[in-house]
Amino acid sequence: MNQARIWTVVNPSVGLPALLGGVTVIALLVHFAILTNTTWVSSFMNGKTVAAAVAPAPAAPAKK
Repeated sequence: MNQARIWTVVNPSVGLPALLGGVTVIALLVHFAILTNTTWVSSFMNGKTVAAAVAPAPAAPAKK
């Protein structure tokens, strides 16, 4: 571990919970942002099916 000396400055009983707590907070903020800024994620999480988009008709071949 190349960052082993950090534990001479920060006690592991303080540093590890702070690190894991920070990661948890960031993950929750990202999930909250996704749920509030999209319309399909909350529907997907509630088990609703998404209507399939209709494929556009192929273009007619060019006349020569």
